[in-house]
Amino acid sequence: MDVDKIAFTGSTETGKIVLELSAKSNLKSVTLELGGKSPFIVCEDADVDKAVELAHFALFFNQGQCCCAGSRTYVHEKVYDEFLEKAKARALKRAVGDPFKSGMEQGPQIDSEQFEKILKYIRLGKESGATLETGGDRLGTKGYYVQPTVFSNVKDDMLIAKDEIFGPVQTILKFNELNDVIKRANNTRYGLAAGVFTSNLDTANTLTRALRAGTVWINCFDTFDATIPFGGYKMSGIGREKGEYSLKNYLQVKAVVTALKNPAWL
Repeated sequence: MDVDKIAFTGSTETGKIVLELSAKSNLKSVTLELGGKSPFIVCEDADVDKAVELAHFALFFNQGQCCCAGSRTYVHEKVYDEFLEKAKARALKRAVGDPFKSGMEQGPQIDSEQFEKILKYIRLGKESGATLETGGDRLGTKGYYVQPTVFSNVKDDMLIAKDEIFGPVQTILKFNELNDVIKRANNTRYGLAAGVFTSNLDTANTLTRALRAGTVWINCFDTFDATIPFGGYKMSGIGREKGEYSLKNYLQVKAVVTALKNPAWL
């Protein structure tokens, strides 16, 4: 009851519990930075080599254990096949192993529970009809290492395209029209972030306005600054961190009215 404010970062499920407990105690202010299933949209005018590398980073950074990971890779049909082959090749090149050794890009997952959860989603992806292009299993016999995994022919209603996997599993979906990909990208309970790769300013402006996400990165990803507010729409959270917007979460507005005797303007 003596706590006035809670700032929580974690899963959406736990965030709900934090919010519920706040309501049951003293209605303390709560800000939440929760999960995501962020779209990464590669438009038809994209430099495919650069887009592949950025999409790879957007998903595989920190073993995929990132709340704003670009975990739904939407690629325009005109460049889809080229992108897919190069994304597969990049995943195969990814260096996985002891993170304390020089040259490693990917270490183990955080624990056995998360490790098993990722392998479960990989199995669900194969069972639902997605095409496993590479990876799909544990790496070695020791430690919680997961092979960098790439799925193609992914549909929006598959669990691997809907749920936050929180692991090194890239799902690549095809689109052919801007309004279509906007609708599909927004068709999620999350809204933490989004990435757009295009050389067309009009396309970039259209997508930044249309995507229901707290952060939209244009031709970059996971770019942060202390002055840039960060937080999500929908079930990705409440409130913002960083920048002047974050300060408002820790302040209260107080109105003070004092009677004046013989005000000067009367």
